[in-house]
Amino acid sequence: MKIYTKTGDKGHTSLFSGGRVSKSDLRIKAYGTTDELNSFIGLLAASEINISHTKVLINVQNKLYNVGSILAVKGKTSFKVPEITMIDVVFLEKEIDRLNLELPPIKNFIIPGGNKATALCHVCRSVCRRAERKVVELQNIENIDLVIIKYLNRLSDYLFVLARKISKETKAKEIVWKP
Repeated sequence: MKIYTKTGDKGHTSLFSGGRVSKSDLRIKAYGTTDELNSFIGLLAASEINISHTKVLINVQNKLYNVGSILAVKGKTSFKVPEITMIDVVFLEKEIDRLNLELPPIKNFIIPGGNKATALCHVCRSVCRRAERKVVELQNIENIDLVIIKYLNRLSDYLFVLARKISKETKAKEIVWKP
């Protein structure tokens, strides 16, 4: 099977549900940014971090593929599209709470850095926020399930707390913002 199809050579791409749209379509930007986030999370999961964090991140990567699949569908389909549910949101909330139990209270804004893994958490967090903004922008013109926005919002919170937890585990200094 060839990996290239040449069908996108004129700036259009196919949706998962069928039909073609411009590669600059907001829907493509939304799931493209989600794909970018998934790639960065893969890089984070492949870095030297606790295996329990890696397992959660792999779960997140699977959920982000679900998000991308949902966003790549416009209208009805003859097949079942993977879902994101409140169960997925609650999973992230429980992870945030679990990690937060072992962290000191936050008193300042934290500047991304400390070590490569924590800095990468912040890259993932900021790309996640961009993906969320793109989905919100799409939601403003089309009916997008709000649970996707909730999931991305919670995911960015998880990535922030994960950065703090990895800093603590690796004894990296948290760099606080000094205005």
